[in-house]
Amino acid sequence: MSKAKVVITAAVVEGRSQAEVARAYGVSKGWVSKLVARYRAEGEVAFELRSRRPKTSPNAIGCSWPPSG
Repeated sequence: MSKAKVVITAAVVEGRSQAEVARAYGVSKGWVSKLVARYRAEGEVAFELRSRRPKTSPNAIGCSWPPSG
């Protein structure tokens, strides 16, 4: 069982406070809050791992090489 699933179960199913769950499992309150919000919005899908790769990169160099003109 993943740590995310254990944390969500403790906070939602068992009804423990997010601060208490964070202390018990050695994680930040912010992460617990994020997981609980994701679980409430998406259900069981919240347990799956997610990519941390950004969807966009505003400082990326354009792909128009060689330059036209």
